[in-house]
Amino acid sequence: MATHARARLLDTAEALFYAEGIRAVGVERILAASGVGRASFYRHFAGKDALAVAVLTRHDRDWRDWLAARVAELGGHPLAVFDALAERFAREGFRGCAFLNTMLETADRDSPAHRVAAAHKRRVAGYLAGLLAAAGHPPALARQLLLLMDGATVTALREGAPAPAAEARAIAAALLAAAPPGPPPEDPCASPVRPA
Repeated sequence: MATHARARLLDTAEALFYAEGIRAVGVERILAASGVGRASFYRHFAGKDALAVAVLTRHDRDWRDWLAARVAELGGHPLAVFDALAERFAREGFRGCAFLNTMLETADRDSPAHRVAAAHKRRVAGYLAGLLAAAGHPPALARQLLLLMDGATVTALREGAPAPAAEARAIAAALLAAAPPGPPPEDPCASPVRPA
């Protein structure tokens, strides 16, 4: 039963924080919407900040799992991240990137929520670097792809349309075409070279 209360709190807070912002949603609102009592809330979380960190930590894992799975389904090429984003941008209730939104709300870089959001962006960049390397492109381009992803996300929110994902994809394609080739992808069947 306790795990159900925790899950309800996380689910409710995630939906409310994404729709309205972390600062705008108070604990009372989360308790009322989740149906969880105050004592139960404090058994699971020290306060709203701890809840926000738990929500962002879970969302980081879920979002990256979604992206990796969707990119794989779309062929595994680095440009597929933009196709996946276009689908996300077209969803009902799209409110931008939960992590960018958090960084805007919590300008203090030392706040726990800001640190979780920044760590998410670093993990996404790492994922992009792996995709790039596997496709024979320089992994160092991951930063530029992440910049295009974030820019497309903000523009899609501003315009209320998924088209910025396709525009960012076209820019990324030109960037990849102009870049020197990266290291060749590793052959998983190759035997390690041993020194003589």
